[in-house]
Amino acid sequence: MPSLDSTKYPERPIIPTNPQQSALCFLLEELADESIGLKSRMALFSGLSQNQSFRTSILPTTTPDFLKQLVAAVPSDLLNVLGFGMGLSPEVIKSALDDLKQVLQSLSTLVLDKPYLVGDKPTLADFAVAGLSMYVKFPDGPYLDIPPNLRGKGVPEIADSPAFDAFFNWRDQLYAQYRKPLTTTSSPTSGPTSIQID
Repeated sequence: MPSLDSTKYPERPIIPTNPQQSALCFLLEELADESIGLKSRMALFSGLSQNQSFRTSILPTTTPDFLKQLVAAVPSDLLNVLGFGMGLSPEVIKSALDDLKQVLQSLSTLVLDKPYLVGDKPTLADFAVAGLSMYVKFPDGPYLDIPPNLRGKGVPEIADSPAFDAFFNWRDQLYAQYRKPLTTTSSPTSGPTSIQID
């Protein structure tokens, strides 16, 4: 198990002291890293390669129109070939999407009647799962420096599937509780937004 300094913020521990809860926390954090994170990146690549409007919508709002048109004009087949060269064959992507959907369905069931994955306080597991799920669906709130029309959007067949509503509602509630919204005057050189744990 990773060594985390619980003495630094003893009033806000993110690792449960109960051994069973601690074990579950580390298992879910590992699931987030090895399954959700990896497979979400594959799902994002698939969404970008297959959907022109999604591909251009994630470009910064300051992107010149000619560059947006250039990105939109890249054929999906070319992106698929590039993906194949990186080990992302259609079969690998399909398997990753299927696995990711199964994980999200399981997480949706876990969070149906409770605010946190482990115990009655947020843990490392909650923040790892919530953070890595951003690759497949952006949060509804102003937590990322993205165009407002992208909030709540993401990879087709995942972000728009009602099967995962419970999970993404839970995730967005966690963000509302523990992440500071970006100010409207955010600068491109500012650092990442910190998560406040209460």
